[in-house]
Amino acid sequence: MPYTDSILEALQLLYAIVENHIIEDMTMELRHLRYFIAVAEEGHITRAAERLGMQQPPLSQRIKAIEREVDAQLFHRRARGVELTDAGRAFLSNARAVLAQLDRAFETTRRTARGEEGRIRVGIVPTSPFHPFVPRVIRAFRDAYPQVSLQLEERLGGELLELLGSEQIDVAFIRTPHTKQEQFVIDRLLEEPMLVALPAAHALARNGVGRGNGLSLKHLVRETFILYAPLGTGLREAMMAAFRAAGFSPRVGQEAPRVTSTLSLVAVGLGISLVPASLRHLYVDGVVYRHLRGSVQPKAPLDLASRRGDPSVVVRHFLQLVRQAAKDPRFDEPERRSRAR
Repeated sequence: MPYTDSILEALQLLYAIVENHIIEDMTMELRHLRYFIAVAEEGHITRAAERLGMQQPPLSQRIKAIEREVDAQLFHRRARGVELTDAGRAFLSNARAVLAQLDRAFETTRRTARGEEGRIRVGIVPTSPFHPFVPRVIRAFRDAYPQVSLQLEERLGGELLELLGSEQIDVAFIRTPHTKQEQFVIDRLLEEPMLVALPAAHALARNGVGRGNGLSLKHLVRETFILYAPLGTGLREAMMAAFRAAGFSPRVGQEAPRVTSTLSLVAVGLGISLVPASLRHLYVDGVVYRHLRGSVQPKAPLDLASRRGDPSVVVRHFLQLVRQAAKDPRFDEPERRSRAR
């Protein structure tokens, strides 16, 4: 052994020698299996040697070495070739299975390295699935990478960012404006207008006010509002900014944990609310929607959050697909029929 300056270096050198020896032995063993299979399939050592691109004598020696190792005769030697014994047939079946499993392992590893196989965990806020963009890009990703397992996690925006930061999810569709957090990359995908959700029996709904041209926020000064987003979140801030720009502070009746429960409260006449335009796809009996008109037009953003520097190839593929889709108007086309007027 060459001189080394420390015991640690000597141990590292010894480990490398042993590791290389193990790898070489494994390669030889796998090659032996391929040799055996070739002889079994050809039924003749000379033809098998030609198929393998080697000389006949070394191949004969390898077959004899395999028989010594398994302690069984694998071939009957005949004048015109070789024939498998019962033990040889059993060994052939297992040898093929081993190599097939190894080939599958190699292929799975290659697909994973290319991002064609693996897993991605996608967070969504409760309102995001109602916009056609989100289900369309998820379907497009599943079509492009069918062997990637995609799991959805629905939470509020702040909760999704916590899960993203702790690596419990990989990306998140959110509507929350954020303080600068260096660990995240936030892509603005789109902004959609907000609608007024009214009880069907409300005067602004019954009298046809707002049909066609929409409602002005000034029509809503005396209304009771149902708010659903926590303080500091995207939709809540968008609504409050719109009210301030229109010159009034809303009278808040109740607060709901989610927008779906908000619409239930609107349906029973407890108030009105502003909701993202994509919520018009969610039919709730007793609720009608009206567009807003005027210079004050609150917007509901939709962002995609990811961890900065995430090494996952699958995540990179997902981010690339979503970013490209955000530039493609086909992913943002609304349904032809809408309940909002």
